[in-house]
Amino acid sequence: MASTDLAPMELVGVRRDIAGNIPVLFLRERNGDRRLLPIYIGQPEGASIQWALDGRETTRPLSHDLIVNLLGALGAVLEKVVITEVNEGIFYSELHLQSRSGPVVVSSRPSDAIAIAVRAGCTIYCEGEVLDIAGKLVPQGDEFDDEDTDETDDLEDSLKDDVATDDLVDEFRDFIDSINPEDFQP
Repeated sequence: MASTDLAPMELVGVRRDIAGNIPVLFLRERNGDRRLLPIYIGQPEGASIQWALDGRETTRPLSHDLIVNLLGALGAVLEKVVITEVNEGIFYSELHLQSRSGPVVVSSRPSDAIAIAVRAGCTIYCEGEVLDIAGKLVPQGDEFDDEDTDETDDLEDSLKDDVATDDLVDEFRDFIDSINPEDFQP
């Protein structure tokens, strides 16, 4: 039987999928079965969420910091984030705001919504139906209860690795452009 209630969630963290080296955001149901909800996200969003969780401050605002700053400047408050739907593995969410003119709901990718929620300090919820479809039962005492697991990545280092890889690829392209087929003749 599918539930339709909003379930309060806790952000467990961002980990990296070993097979695809893709960041995965993990939310856990605060009550009930305490199902785990994995959501694959992009590298920049993963890094942004991890930086906010770590309390890192940047010299200039990141995009998600800018959004929180804009909300504050406009007198709006982010009341909650709701994961609303999953369709063919794609998750959907909404930002629920209270503005000077009343409540406002804005569609958002879950990764952006959660990056903003972490900075704004608001609660994250998930539709019960989404948990019924995509939630995973994980035994108590699992690796997600221990924040110091080896699988927790420092996504900032990963981003630096991507830049180094890009430099290596550019260097290789320059090498390929500079050689001739005759260079390989005996």
